[in-house]
Amino acid sequence: MSNRIPESYRDLLRDDVKTFAFLATTMPDGSPQVTPLWFDFDGEIVCVNTARGRTKDRNMAARPKVALAIMDPSNPYRYVQIRGTVVESREQGAEEHIRRLSQKYRGTAEFAIPSGQIRVTLRIRPDRVSAQG
Repeated sequence: MSNRIPESYRDLLRDDVKTFAFLATTMPDGSPQVTPLWFDFDGEIVCVNTARGRTKDRNMAARPKVALAIMDPSNPYRYVQIRGTVVESREQGAEEHIRRLSQKYRGTAEFAIPSGQIRVTLRIRPDRVSAQG
């Protein structure tokens, strides 16, 4: 296992491919919590976006070790798994980030943010990467 995404699987992380990541965090009692979500990848860091105070946000703030599974939408037996660490939680630029993700996944930058909701971008550094298929 390496901490690098194999070149032959990087297509699953490109902006023109609408793959979803399944993010696993750990609850206070040690049980897992999994959420499918939008993401992007800057070549080294996986970025996800959520609202401040949601379960995954609270879990990552308290326990920054996470896992992501990203499945090939055309072949469910081909996937990449990333075990990593949340290295940054950033409110600045998070509304712009969710709108970029909305453009990627829905084809429109319009994303309704409820009044009072604070968006946050979480940056995840891969520590261990494995690929299958």
